[in-house]
Amino acid sequence: MTFARCATLSAVALLAGCGRGTPAATAPNPKPAPVIAPTIPPPADAPHLALPIACAIGATCEIQNYVDRDPGPAVQDYRCGERTYQAHGGIDFRIPDMAAQRAGVAVLAAAPGTVSRLRDGVEDISVRTAGVDVANKECGNGVVVDHGSGWETQYCHLARGSLVVRAGDQVTTGQPLAKVGLSGNTEYPHLHLTVRHNGVTIDPFAPTPGAACNATTGPASSLWDRATGEVLRYQTGAVLNGGFAAGPVAADAVEAGGIAAPSADSPMMIAYVRAIGLKGGDVQEIVVKGPDGEVLAQSRLPPLDRDKAQYLVYAGKKRPAAGWSKGVYTARYTVLRAGATVLHREYELGV
Repeated sequence: MTFARCATLSAVALLAGCGRGTPAATAPNPKPAPVIAPTIPPPADAPHLALPIACAIGATCEIQNYVDRDPGPAVQDYRCGERTYQAHGGIDFRIPDMAAQRAGVAVLAAAPGTVSRLRDGVEDISVRTAGVDVANKECGNGVVVDHGSGWETQYCHLARGSLVVRAGDQVTTGQPLAKVGLSGNTEYPHLHLTVRHNGVTIDPFAPTPGAACNATTGPASSLWDRATGEVLRYQTGAVLNGGFAAGPVAADAVEAGGIAAPSADSPMMIAYVRAIGLKGGDVQEIVVKGPDGEVLAQSRLPPLDRDKAQYLVYAGKKRPAAGWSKGVYTARYTVLRAGATVLHREYELGV
């Protein structure tokens, strides 16, 4: 018997309110919306930014949201896509799950400077939890680094008790500041990075006039140093989690992490994938094969009705009477957009 399931949260349901604010205890109160200045070029002394998190983009972390550059009720990222949400004033670097957060992922200074403000002591807990109040502390535990000439970077949602710097400390590029947490206005562990110049929010991917929506936008036209800019090239979607499980999977279990892989005695063989940044009209397919190449389960979902901030899909089969054959099982996940493959991942499991 084969089966397939999916679970989804709309962009609004998942992301509304995440990643906003500034540290309130020793910093200004958060503004209701950032002020984006796409027509003001940054001065020549703008900092060159390195990756602010100790992870590998595309492997152990992904960008969940970009800066919202649209001044009105619509949303628009720097490539005129919609991988953002209303009034989002920074870049969200998301790690796979809470297991990764508990293991510890360092937050790094993106450029040299002086720690000007910080806050610690906010609990690491999802805002979906009943009774959680993040008023005036939307950033959660945070650090602000002053880079001179009016430039600063702000790091939000840090793990409580993980800060390793103090106000007044001089930091160098890549120096650890804290660890990724779940503090403040967020539902999942991630680092929210905001860049400002003279108090105005700047999109580090396209800080100069005419850069936004340009097909040639790349490292040379951003605040990122060249190596980081290459790593952070725009992606229209990504796979955040994937693998095998011994039974049906739920979104909460995937977010918690540590899902056990099937063994020879498991009652089911399930392959699952959680993707982010999918577009309306995308078609997802997942195929599970046995050691001999036989298709054990296959699911091709109908086109998505709208953009999805995240989407969980899984497919598999119950254990046959003779048990699972020894060997390597494979799963292939594909996303088609307008008939072309835009995402593809393969997973293997030895039994």
